Amino acid sequence: MLCHPVLDLRLLGLRLRTHVAALEACAVRLCELRGLRGARARPPPYTGVWLGERKICAIGVRCGRHITSHGLALNCSTDLTWFEHIVPCGLVGTGVTSLSEALERLVTVDEVMPSFLVAFKETFKCTLVSEDSPS
Repeated sequence: MLCHPVLDLRLLGLRLRTHVAALEACAVRLCELRGLRGARARPPPYTGVWLGERKICAIGVRCGRHITSHGLALNCSTDLTWFEHIVPCGLVGTGVTSLSEALERLVTVDEVMPSFLVAFKETFKCTLVSEDSPS
């Protein structure tokens, strides 16, 4: 699952590192809502969200003129064998996991989206407008 919020950090009164921490908190909250209590952010250089020594969510933010792009990538039912051919995020000795692997069942993006929206609204203290609601 990818989330690339486009936000004006000035309007939100956020610094870039605070925004990254908020994305991490959002992913941790999502994991909690899905029943994974051990998910946590680690101090730099270990950005993202981790279950033990394995990363479940990568964070990568671009910011230009205080406007963010890119965001987070949470592994739901990702084929983890691809990560055997690279050093994920350049961190030697760490691994990668997914919600499906951690929960020992298939977890789809569609299943996760409602929990993600709850976690995003809680973390960023906002209201999300549904695509099918009147403008």
